[in-house]
Amino acid sequence: MKLINRTILIFLILVIPNLVHSEIQSIVLDAAQKELNRTMEGLKEQQLPPYYLSYYIYDSHILSIESVDGKILKNSEYKSRTLDIDLRVGSYKFDNTHIVRGEAFNMGGQRNAYDLPLDDNEIALRNAIWFATDQHYKKAIESYERVLTNTTIKVQEEDTSADFTKEKAYDYSEKPKTLNIDKKLWEDRLRKISEILSSEKWLYKNKTYLTISNTTKYFINSEGSSITQSEMRANVIMTASTKADDGMALPLYKVYFAFNPDSLPDENTMLSEAKKLVKTLAELRTAPVMNTYTGPAILSGEAAGVFFHEIFGHRVEGHRLKDPDNSQTFKNFINSKILPDFLSVSFDPTINYLNNFPVSGYYKYDDEGVPAQKIQCVESGVFKNFLMSRSPVENFPKSNGHGRKQAGLSAVSRQSNLIVETAKSVPIDTLKEMLREECKKQGLEFGLLFKKVQGGFTFTSRSIPNSFNVNPLIVYKIYVDGKPDEIVRGVDLIGTPLTTFSNIIAAANNLETFNGICGAESGSVPVSASSPNLLVSRIEVQKKAKSQAKPPILNAP
Repeated sequence: MKLINRTILIFLILVIPNLVHSEIQSIVLDAAQKELNRTMEGLKEQQLPPYYLSYYIYDSHILSIESVDGKILKNSEYKSRTLDIDLRVGSYKFDNTHIVRGEAFNMGGQRNAYDLPLDDNEIALRNAIWFATDQHYKKAIESYERVLTNTTIKVQEEDTSADFTKEKAYDYSEKPKTLNIDKKLWEDRLRKISEILSSEKWLYKNKTYLTISNTTKYFINSEGSSITQSEMRANVIMTASTKADDGMALPLYKVYFAFNPDSLPDENTMLSEAKKLVKTLAELRTAPVMNTYTGPAILSGEAAGVFFHEIFGHRVEGHRLKDPDNSQTFKNFINSKILPDFLSVSFDPTINYLNNFPVSGYYKYDDEGVPAQKIQCVESGVFKNFLMSRSPVENFPKSNGHGRKQAGLSAVSRQSNLIVETAKSVPIDTLKEMLREECKKQGLEFGLLFKKVQGGFTFTSRSIPNSFNVNPLIVYKIYVDGKPDEIVRGVDLIGTPLTTFSNIIAAANNLETFNGICGAESGSVPVSASSPNLLVSRIEVQKKAKSQAKPPILNAP
């Protein structure tokens, strides 16, 4: 009899939390669905009734711990529940989201977030959703009148495709994840890391932080979709910086990403990386400043990934083809060669690991309720496709699952997991020898190796030169005569896209991944970029901007 009681107790412990999650899901979804149905039915007799309505609810649990100089600076934990609304009046062909020509920043970016009660009370939730929807509907009518006027007084549009695609309804649900973490363990670890990052008097700033987000996303729309996704993401970021004697700021960082905190590297790995970071900063403090340079270079896989993200990825985000002020670099390049024939480029949000390494641009459904899809943008050097949201463009009438956004903003087409693949590769050491040979051909004493980059930016507007700027952190001179590689500082990698693409001449047999956050019109979204090391026959660098302030007069205490 005792055995039976113990078995029942264990069964209840295992099952009750799942029932609680299920009940919460039901309350939230039921409240949203009832208000959606009521809105569509109740407003259909209005002069401008909604033809489409979606609710996107974010249930978030965020944990953040920060450490500086071996001490905890912040330890916070909070929950939030946010509603995003996409309400459209007019028709799929022409609606209130139509671009208003002549206005800056009108492709995405509109804030539409509303706070919802954290209590799981249907009436409270419905009241909040009802009031937010009423506000949004009135704004939609005002926007529709404005875009009608704008269309009347402007010249004929270049792209006459519809404003919104018709998509199938999808039904998907997964159980919300639970965030459980040993805070004391992580506080101790972060203290040890930041202590190392402040271990020298010439280290001026440091911060190590752990951020874990556990978010359940509820999406429903008037087309019949109902999608519940649960996402957990964990990041550890260690940063430290110093200054050279000439005032140049020298930051370095290391990022760890995982889909749950238990999958992050162990403490010894992180402490070892913190020591390497300090050692590299010591070398950079006394490294020579690199002069302006044009010539051959190797981009590490991580650097090449960021390079492609900036100069290629943003130019294949399809919504830009609708913006009359955008350069639309690849609009007329379908089935044309833009890269060497040994290179292909895809975006694949359906994978969460690449070569057993986590890639942060993973999701099952995008932020418009469309299933994630792998998109082959370049095949054997030939351009094939754009990344598409539910905003169609000429010859691309459907979404391919890349409508993305930060909570509170409107979705546009965005990157996911960028993957550069090569059909012809050489060992890394051979790539280095090829660099030396290319330098000899050009009569140069050395080439460059871009080992680590911080990120970058690019311009895609017609009104300014379409250039890019990638910000290197660790750069080496590779000498032709075989002298030891020399670390240098103070350069930015610059250029224009099509010219730089044509200069890629070889790829190594490795693959490296850069996980990061990309900021654009629809806010910050997690992305990754993976590539082999690439040899470029000619790149250009310019001197990095630097502070004119001297290093601190007194040493750190």
